[in-house]
Amino acid sequence: MLHDIVSQKNFREMMMDHCEDFIKFLFDENIEFSILTSLANIGFEPPLPEHITADFKPITLFTLAGYTYDSARLEDGYLTFEAGFGRENFGSFVSVPVYAILQIIIENTPIFINLATPPESDEEFERNNKESGVKKSMDIFLSNPNNKKLLKKKRGK
Repeated sequence: MLHDIVSQKNFREMMMDHCEDFIKFLFDENIEFSILTSLANIGFEPPLPEHITADFKPITLFTLAGYTYDSARLEDGYLTFEAGFGRENFGSFVSVPVYAILQIIIENTPIFINLATPPESDEEFERNNKESGVKKSMDIFLSNPNNKKLLKKKRGK
């Protein structure tokens, strides 16, 4: 039963929305935080050297503080930030899909836990994200009664 719930697309979207709301709140309140995330879904630009990634675990903690926090942005379902890695402080932009954020942590205490099963692929996520964006736009459009009248007039022609 639980697996059926956490693997549903609607549940995943709800968890992503909730995660984004948490992050926006933390940005609005200027609160630094950490994220625990699945490394398999994360992008680095430029790519990190192998001697740095060799020490990474499948589940990795990133702390957004100082410059890393200041560089962080939340856009189009991704949390991005710049960070330095390794002894040489190799700079890279990190791109984390919101669905890959497993926890948001403040002062060693998880304040958000993502229970949703991630999409099977990044392509599935992109496809669903685009579809839901169109649906959200249409829902917003139709929430205005005057717009509903316009739609009826167009169909009636």
